[in-house]
Amino acid sequence: MDGAILRSAVECCRDFLAGHTGGDWARPGEAVELSTGQLVAHVGETLLWYSADFLAGAAELSVAQVKLPPDGPPGELLRALDTYGRMLALLVDAAPPGLRGFHPFGSADASGFAAMAGDELLVHTGDAAAALGVDFAPPAELVTPVLERIFPWAPTGADPWRTLLWANGRTALPGHPRLDRWRWHCAPLDEWDGTMP
Repeated sequence: MDGAILRSAVECCRDFLAGHTGGDWARPGEAVELSTGQLVAHVGETLLWYSADFLAGAAELSVAQVKLPPDGPPGELLRALDTYGRMLALLVDAAPPGLRGFHPFGSADASGFAAMAGDELLVHTGDAAAALGVDFAPPAELVTPVLERIFPWAPTGADPWRTLLWANGRTALPGHPRLDRWRWHCAPLDEWDGTMP
């Protein structure tokens, strides 16, 4: 997982959502109970937070707080999402080897931050699509690197998008009930202990 894949995920989600700015961005969804505006604001804030915490090192940079107005114009929310996503992708690509940053789930490296950002983008765009009453199905070449990087315990052989939704507690898979809690492995993969947290 790298900056190029993250940029592609940003573009995919931005373009999809830009095609639905005429929908009701204030209507809450059912599964997540957040509106499209709230979801896009959340993802934008998260991408900026990841950028700050990646560069700040091992301790959380708690002063790095930005609040996007969820009731703002959809075009401006998407511009923030795009800007913060491209900024994180640039940081991921420029990061020196071994750079680690804070995340509550572990000390993440560049690929970990890129994959967490990709997961936030893809899954919450799916949540936003549901709130808007439309379907979203991102391409496997964006989903698979995210899935393999931060959910190494996820079952293989099923559709990658459905598996990513399963890993995030959104749905069941054949032979795998819906998860009531989820967690990422954002530290380097060689530090994974082989278990599902």
